[in-house]
Amino acid sequence: MTKKNETTSEYIATLAGGCFWCIKADFEKLPGVIKVVSGYTGGKGENPTYESYAEMGYIEAVQVYYDPEKITYEKILDHFWHHVDPTDAGGQFVDRGPQYRSAIFYQDEKQKQIAEESKQALEKSGNLANPLPQI
Repeated sequence: MTKKNETTSEYIATLAGGCFWCIKADFEKLPGVIKVVSGYTGGKGENPTYESYAEMGYIEAVQVYYDPEKITYEKILDHFWHHVDPTDAGGQFVDRGPQYRSAIFYQDEKQKQIAEESKQALEKSGNLANPLPQI
């Protein structure tokens, strides 16, 4: 999986699940997470700001920097699924609008495979009232 850079053992998971401040706080509590950075992703154009990101098609997201020897990508995804309503394409909780939808942005093909397997397992669990959107 993709490292932050070649001189560190940190790996990155990029996730969106509503207001980035809320999801940031959830991930900061996990053992093995080094830091969590909030921002915007998935849109068009350069330099989105708080005033312009939604109109540019960006969504609020976090990058979770983690030590893979202390926490796995699979465990990060499991934590993610338990802290959002991934079936709600209209936003999360009181934050409404497409800029607050849930999404997983993978760093490489291995993360993509793990995310898809995680999604399939959640769908097969029968714990969701509605289907999950495409990741």
